[in-house]
Amino acid sequence: MADIVFEDVSRVFPARDGKGEVAALRGVDLRIPEGELVVIVGPSGSGKSTLLDLLAGLDAPTGGRILLGGEPVTGPGLDRGVVFQQYALLPWRTARSNVELGLEAKGVDRRQRRERALEHLDLVGLSAFADHYPHELSGGMRQRVAIARSLAFDPEVLLMDEPFAALDAQTRERLQEELLGLWERTGKTIVFITHDIDEAVYLGRRVAVLTARPGRVTDVVEIAFGDRAAREDLRSDPEFARYRHRVWSLLHTRESDVDQEVVPVG
Repeated sequence: MADIVFEDVSRVFPARDGKGEVAALRGVDLRIPEGELVVIVGPSGSGKSTLLDLLAGLDAPTGGRILLGGEPVTGPGLDRGVVFQQYALLPWRTARSNVELGLEAKGVDRRQRRERALEHLDLVGLSAFADHYPHELSGGMRQRVAIARSLAFDPEVLLMDEPFAALDAQTRERLQEELLGLWERTGKTIVFITHDIDEAVYLGRRVAVLTARPGRVTDVVEIAFGDRAAREDLRSDPEFARYRHRVWSLLHTRESDVDQEVVPVG
């Protein structure tokens, strides 16, 4: 089982004035079962992106450890795909060629790369745009290419760092629905970062709430809507409002109680 486990994870950085350290994360404990879609929500500066960087292996904790499938995360790996807020597509490569990037890193031959890239572009509804360059695609389409690229090399875990934050409201809602469909079809473990409470409640089967800096997991809210597809407008449902208020209350309380922590040196 490729469960993800954060065990007492902390990350501190040198203060800008050189007189201490700023704690971004302090004592994070969280378990994410294989195949779950978990959303991590927190106020600005709570260490959400830092947490994702640590899980991606792009940074290392200064305390504690992160396990994936029982093995410590010590660096980047093809078992994890990352989708950032900015699409990070290569402008000189077509949509199909961008999707092939991870497959090239895995040494997949050219014919198979093309087939799998087209398959995953079809999965995100972009098969007709395979030969288009990023500048010929809308923001939402570019983000779907980025998602297809991350899925194409078949990672165990998909990490998403506020991937829809720069999109307009309608495109954002459409991609949220598409992401839920992709998760249900692929069974991937997805860790999704956001500061948007509505997005967290709509997407998450569980929502982990971070305090303000230094970030800690103050609570994990179980979201149980039953058959979401059976509800015509889930966001207008009274049950949605109750979950939203629960998450809001946790964030509101902690934002007023916790301030940036500076640890003196020496």
